[in-house]
Amino acid sequence: MDSLDKVFKNNEQWIKDKLEGNPEFFNDLERGQKPDILYIGCSDSRVTTEELMGLGPGEVFVHRNIANMVISIDLNVMSVVNYAVDHLKVNNIVVCGHYACGGVKAAMQSADLGILNPWLRNIRDVYRQHRNELNAIENEEDKYNRLVELNVQEQCINLIKTAAVQRAYRDRNLIVHGWVFDIKTGKLIDLKIDFKGILNNIMEIYRLD
Repeated sequence: MDSLDKVFKNNEQWIKDKLEGNPEFFNDLERGQKPDILYIGCSDSRVTTEELMGLGPGEVFVHRNIANMVISIDLNVMSVVNYAVDHLKVNNIVVCGHYACGGVKAAMQSADLGILNPWLRNIRDVYRQHRNELNAIENEEDKYNRLVELNVQEQCINLIKTAAVQRAYRDRNLIVHGWVFDIKTGKLIDLKIDFKGILNNIMEIYRLD
Protein backbone atom coordinates (compact mmCIF):
# COMPACT_ATOMS: atom_id res chain seq x y z
CA MET A 1 0.00 0.00 0.00
CA ASP A 2 1.50 3.36 -1.01
CA SER A 3 1.19 6.48 1.12
CA LEU A 4 -1.82 7.88 -0.75
CA ASP A 5 -3.77 4.62 -0.49
CA LYS A 6 -3.08 4.76 3.23
CA VAL A 7 -4.52 8.29 3.40
CA PHE A 8 -7.87 7.20 1.93
CA LYS A 9 -8.02 4.18 4.21
CA ASN A 10 -7.30 6.42 7.19
CA ASN A 11 -10.05 8.76 6.02
CA GLU A 12 -12.60 5.95 6.01
CA GLN A 13 -11.64 5.03 9.57
CA TRP A 14 -11.75 8.68 10.65
CA ILE A 15 -15.30 9.04 9.29
CA LYS A 16 -16.35 5.88 11.12
CA ASP A 17 -14.82 7.07 14.39
CA LYS A 18 -16.44 10.50 14.15
CA LEU A 19 -19.90 9.11 13.43
CA GLU A 20 -19.63 6.63 16.27
CA GLY A 21 -18.86 9.47 18.65
CA ASN A 22 -21.46 11.85 17.20
CA PRO A 23 -23.89 10.78 14.43
CA GLU A 24 -24.50 14.48 13.65
CA PHE A 25 -20.78 15.36 13.33
CA PHE A 26 -20.76 16.07 9.59
CA ASN A 27 -24.19 17.69 9.63
CA ASP A 28 -22.84 20.06 12.27
CA LEU A 29 -19.77 20.84 10.14
CA GLU A 30 -21.96 21.56 7.12
CA ARG A 31 -23.83 24.26 9.00
CA GLY A 32 -20.76 26.51 8.95
CA GLN A 33 -17.77 27.55 11.00
CA LYS A 34 -17.36 29.96 13.88
CA PRO A 35 -13.78 29.63 15.13
CA ASP A 36 -12.52 31.97 17.82
CA ILE A 37 -8.86 31.60 16.81
CA LEU A 38 -6.88 32.47 13.70
CA TYR A 39 -3.65 30.45 13.79
CA ILE A 40 -0.71 31.51 11.62
CA GLY A 41 1.97 28.85 11.71
CA CYS A 42 4.80 27.21 9.83
CA SER A 43 4.28 24.71 7.00
CA ASP A 44 6.63 22.25 8.70
CA SER A 45 5.04 18.78 8.55
CA ARG A 46 5.94 18.08 12.19
CA VAL A 47 3.74 20.90 13.49
CA THR A 48 0.16 19.66 13.29
CA THR A 49 -1.99 22.66 14.09
CA GLU A 50 -5.26 21.38 15.56
CA GLU A 51 -3.67 18.28 17.08
CA LEU A 52 -1.07 20.13 19.14
CA MET A 53 -3.81 22.39 20.55
CA GLY A 54 -6.23 19.55 21.18
CA LEU A 55 -8.83 21.16 18.90
CA GLY A 56 -10.99 19.72 16.15
CA PRO A 57 -12.65 20.74 12.87
CA GLY A 58 -14.38 24.12 13.03
CA GLU A 59 -12.49 25.39 16.07
CA VAL A 60 -9.51 27.18 14.48
CA PHE A 61 -8.96 29.02 11.19
CA VAL A 62 -5.49 28.18 9.88
CA HIS A 63 -2.87 29.77 7.65
CA ARG A 64 0.57 28.20 7.24
CA ASN A 65 3.66 29.24 5.31
CA ILE A 66 7.42 28.90 5.61
CA ALA A 67 8.48 30.27 9.01
CA ASN A 68 5.01 31.65 9.95
CA MET A 69 5.51 35.00 8.24
CA VAL A 70 3.07 37.91 8.11
CA ILE A 71 4.23 40.04 5.19
CA SER A 72 2.14 43.06 4.24
CA ILE A 73 2.41 42.52 0.48
CA ASP A 74 1.60 38.79 0.68
CA LEU A 75 -2.02 38.77 -0.50
CA ASN A 76 -2.43 35.21 0.70
CA VAL A 77 -1.83 35.90 4.39
CA MET A 78 -3.50 39.31 4.24
CA SER A 79 -6.64 37.78 2.71
CA VAL A 80 -6.72 35.15 5.46
CA VAL A 81 -6.30 37.80 8.18
CA ASN A 82 -9.04 40.01 6.79
CA TYR A 83 -11.48 37.14 6.27
CA ALA A 84 -10.87 35.73 9.74
CA VAL A 85 -11.08 39.11 11.49
CA ASP A 86 -13.79 40.88 9.49
CA HIS A 87 -16.06 37.98 8.52
CA LEU A 88 -15.47 35.11 10.94
CA LYS A 89 -15.01 37.60 13.80
CA VAL A 90 -12.21 35.72 15.54
CA ASN A 91 -11.17 37.26 18.85
CA ASN A 92 -7.68 35.78 19.04
CA ILE A 93 -4.87 35.63 16.50
CA VAL A 94 -1.95 33.32 17.25
CA VAL A 95 1.41 33.46 15.48
CA CYS A 96 3.09 30.17 16.32
CA GLY A 97 6.71 29.46 15.45
CA HIS A 98 8.64 26.37 16.39
CA TYR A 99 12.14 25.49 17.45
CA ALA A 100 14.18 23.64 14.80
CA CYS A 101 12.50 25.74 12.07
CA GLY A 102 14.18 25.09 8.74
CA GLY A 103 13.17 28.48 7.34
CA VAL A 104 14.74 30.37 10.23
CA LYS A 105 17.86 28.22 10.05
CA ALA A 106 18.18 28.84 6.31
CA ALA A 107 17.88 32.58 6.87
CA MET A 108 20.85 32.45 9.25
CA GLN A 109 23.09 31.03 6.52
CA SER A 110 24.98 33.00 3.89
CA ALA A 111 23.74 31.12 0.85
CA ASP A 112 21.89 31.77 -2.39
CA LEU A 113 18.65 29.79 -2.05
CA GLY A 114 17.06 30.91 -5.30
CA ILE A 115 13.37 31.72 -5.15
CA LEU A 116 13.46 31.45 -1.35
CA ASN A 117 15.77 34.49 -1.13
CA PRO A 118 13.07 37.21 -1.10
CA TRP A 119 10.98 35.26 1.43
CA LEU A 120 13.89 34.53 3.75
CA ARG A 121 15.05 38.14 3.53
CA ASN A 122 12.18 39.05 5.84
CA ILE A 123 13.64 36.74 8.49
CA ARG A 124 17.10 38.20 7.87
CA ASP A 125 15.56 41.61 8.49
CA VAL A 126 14.46 40.34 11.92
CA TYR A 127 18.05 39.23 12.56
CA ARG A 128 19.31 42.68 11.51
CA GLN A 129 16.88 44.43 13.86
CA HIS A 130 18.00 42.30 16.79
CA ARG A 131 21.59 41.52 15.81
CA ASN A 132 23.17 42.98 18.96
CA GLU A 133 21.16 40.64 21.17
CA LEU A 134 21.61 37.65 18.85
CA ASN A 135 25.33 38.15 18.25
CA ALA A 136 25.88 38.20 22.00
CA ILE A 137 24.57 34.62 22.24
CA GLU A 138 27.53 32.26 21.87
CA ASN A 139 25.71 28.94 21.68
CA GLU A 140 24.49 28.47 18.11
CA GLU A 141 21.34 26.52 19.02
CA ASP A 142 20.38 29.10 21.64
CA LYS A 143 20.88 31.87 19.08
CA TYR A 144 18.77 29.96 16.57
CA ASN A 145 15.97 29.43 19.11
CA ARG A 146 16.03 33.08 20.11
CA LEU A 147 15.67 34.13 16.48
CA VAL A 148 12.63 31.84 16.23
CA GLU A 149 11.11 33.73 19.19
CA LEU A 150 12.02 37.17 17.85
CA ASN A 151 10.60 36.27 14.45
CA VAL A 152 7.29 35.38 16.10
CA GLN A 153 7.35 38.71 17.94
CA GLU A 154 7.98 40.68 14.75
CA GLN A 155 5.18 38.89 12.89
CA CYS A 156 2.85 39.79 15.75
CA ILE A 157 3.91 43.40 15.31
CA ASN A 158 3.20 43.13 11.58
CA LEU A 159 -0.33 41.99 12.43
CA ILE A 160 -0.82 44.85 14.86
CA LYS A 161 0.09 47.28 12.07
CA THR A 162 -2.94 46.20 10.00
CA ALA A 163 -6.21 48.12 9.89
CA ALA A 164 -8.29 44.96 10.39
CA VAL A 165 -6.56 44.10 13.67
CA GLN A 166 -6.66 47.69 14.94
CA ARG A 167 -10.41 47.92 14.20
CA ALA A 168 -11.15 44.59 15.83
CA TYR A 169 -9.19 45.56 18.94
CA ARG A 170 -11.14 48.80 19.18
CA ASP A 171 -14.53 47.18 18.52
CA ARG A 172 -14.28 43.86 20.39
CA ASN A 173 -10.89 43.69 22.11
CA LEU A 174 -9.25 41.21 19.71
CA ILE A 175 -5.82 40.10 20.98
CA VAL A 176 -2.69 38.93 19.13
CA HIS A 177 -0.61 36.19 20.77
CA GLY A 178 2.89 34.88 20.07
CA TRP A 179 3.66 31.21 20.75
CA VAL A 180 6.46 28.76 20.08
CA PHE A 181 6.05 24.99 19.75
CA ASP A 182 8.93 23.02 21.24
CA ILE A 183 9.31 19.94 19.06
CA LYS A 184 11.56 18.25 21.63
CA THR A 185 8.90 18.28 24.36
CA GLY A 186 5.61 18.89 22.54
CA LYS A 187 4.95 21.96 24.68
CA LEU A 188 3.35 25.17 23.50
CA ILE A 189 5.18 28.17 24.97
CA ASP A 190 3.38 31.49 25.33
CA LEU A 191 5.89 34.27 24.68
CA LYS A 192 3.51 36.68 26.44
CA ILE A 193 3.70 39.31 23.73
CA ASP A 194 2.75 42.70 25.16
CA PHE A 195 -0.02 43.32 22.64
CA LYS A 196 -1.40 46.52 24.17
CA GLY A 197 2.07 47.92 24.86
CA ILE A 198 3.18 47.29 21.27
CA LEU A 199 -0.06 48.76 19.95
CA ASN A 200 0.34 51.94 21.98
CA ASN A 201 3.99 52.22 20.98
CA ILE A 202 3.43 52.02 17.22
CA MET A 203 0.11 53.83 16.83
CA GLU A 204 1.72 57.21 16.21
CA ILE A 205 3.04 55.87 12.91
CA TYR A 206 0.84 52.88 12.09
CA ARG A 207 -2.65 54.01 13.16
CA LEU A 208 -5.07 53.04 10.39
CA ASP A 209 -8.45 52.55 12.08
